[in-house]
Amino acid sequence: MKFDLHTHHERCGHAIGTIRDYIEAALEKGLSVIGISDHAPYFAHELDHPYPGIAMSRKTLETYIAEVLSLREEYRGRIDVLLGIESDFFPESAEIYRNHLQRYPFDYVIGSVHHTNGVSIFKKQRWENLSYEQIVSEKETYYSLIRESAKSGLFQIIGHADAMKRYYPELSDIPTPKVEEAIRVIGECGLAMEVNTSGKASDCRSWYPSDDILEMALHYGVDITFGSDAHHPDRVGDEWEQVSRKLKEIGFKEWVYFKQRKRVPVPL
Repeated sequence: MKFDLHTHHERCGHAIGTIRDYIEAALEKGLSVIGISDHAPYFAHELDHPYPGIAMSRKTLETYIAEVLSLREEYRGRIDVLLGIESDFFPESAEIYRNHLQRYPFDYVIGSVHHTNGVSIFKKQRWENLSYEQIVSEKETYYSLIRESAKSGLFQIIGHADAMKRYYPELSDIPTPKVEEAIRVIGECGLAMEVNTSGKASDCRSWYPSDDILEMALHYGVDITFGSDAHHPDRVGDEWEQVSRKLKEIGFKEWVYFKQRKRVPVPL
């Protein structure tokens, strides 16, 4: 049974295609479950749509939800369409996000750390002219935020753990106990962690997270799910079979998806 819980569409401003396009792509690729999980608005910002090229606006959130729910009914019996959303984690605004996210019937919420110290983890230039100690500090801040996001109770899934390596692949080789600490807390809090295949197209040329983190996840009893992080319909379900094989090699027996915020196990 194939599923993909991490897909975007044109509302976020940096993806191509409609929600229907992603559902149709999922059908073509033999998926049984497709989750739509576009970028949540910046709920704590004073402006309705401060970053049009990054996330949807607050005023379009309800139309997004209505469209997914309508398409769920239209495609019922052909594919299970799930209502998800990918939310940033800003600890200082956690309660504001909680108040918004709990209003809607999301099947799941993906929690992703996209910023540390006010800078995007995907800003290529952020690593320029940093000392080794500063790089270690940035990595530790990132994993501390992932740990806090797991403890927040806002999410069912931790999104693209270790994506900070995107434009600095060497980051994976820099040791810090903060990584294992974050994975342990994810397990203690009963969250899932996605294998996100979008990293194969970046400088690091690998999935998020790396195999050593997946081995930690197995050790700490962390559930695993799958997300292509597709920003184009062609990438729906991308490398699903390869991820399945790798998880079996590591020792996982199942992975999960979420419906009505409850885990649904799927044998590997």
